[in-house]
Amino acid sequence: MTQAPTPTADTVRRLVRTLLKEARNGTGGPAGPDGTAGPDVRPAEEGADPATWWVGDRHVLRLAADRDAAVRRSRELHLRDLVRPHVPVTVPASVARGEWAPGLPYTLDTRVPGGSADEHDVSAVGEADLAALLTGLREVPVRAAETLGVPRRAPRSLEALRRSAGRAAERLGRADEFDPARLHQLTGPAASRLAAQPGTAVLVHHALTGEHLVVAADGRVRGVLGWADAVVGDPAEDIAGLARAVGSPAAVRAATLAGYGPRPCLRGLWLARCDAILHLADALAGHGPAPLPLLRGRLRRAWEAILLERVTEPRPEDEPEPGTQDA
Repeated sequence: MTQAPTPTADTVRRLVRTLLKEARNGTGGPAGPDGTAGPDVRPAEEGADPATWWVGDRHVLRLAADRDAAVRRSRELHLRDLVRPHVPVTVPASVARGEWAPGLPYTLDTRVPGGSADEHDVSAVGEADLAALLTGLREVPVRAAETLGVPRRAPRSLEALRRSAGRAAERLGRADEFDPARLHQLTGPAASRLAAQPGTAVLVHHALTGEHLVVAADGRVRGVLGWADAVVGDPAEDIAGLARAVGSPAAVRAATLAGYGPRPCLRGLWLARCDAILHLADALAGHGPAPLPLLRGRLRRAWEAILLERVTEPRPEDEPEPGTQDA
């Protein structure tokens, strides 16, 4: 099999010059500030082999680095078109596409103005934006998404996740990063009662991280990026993503506004908390590229107490129900 080339700044500059030439010839592509130099290009992310680049101030160039990424990138372009009529926030649009190497596509997208959820807090109105996003995802026809190749993913076992998180929490406790006793709130019977219900699969973004939520300075959610990992599956996964990105109280309020009841809200809450423990423990052990401050922030946000946790200790028979009163 032919080794895929490594995308470099020179690769991107040559590609941008080609796009600018096409624009001057009237065949599409972005216009530069003049007829020769074109806009500046710079990596959007740190890393040895960046695949995402800023092109000037208005565009983002994304390069598929391998065959798997090529399939996901192509599917993402069609999925964004399917999703766009259903959600109230901006979904990026492609203004140019092609191949930057044989069999490896690129897409040049419009840049959605705003910062990330890591930079700006989401306001109460922004929570309503998130609620409308969750509502819209539920309205996307599942069959149409699967026709595009969006995979179906079975719900995760919260009990298995709880056991793994328990071992990781002990490691974090020894490192003075987390009190493992906090995880005791999620008992085995409660995890079983919070299992996903059959027949609830919807389109799930599956990567609602802070960097994929475009948030304005006023706290409104203006756009959602990163649709390549979307699946048909458990809606609690997106509630979990929001809990790690914007905090558990805001995530539960948004999900409740979107019409989700106690079970998926609490399931998402505990998916987020267990995942955040596991991700930080893995990073401390030297696994995974995510920086420790980012993972510590996600852990802190996932473990923010919801309203009911602040005012009462839940009885065992009540464990599936807390969370909806945080609205």
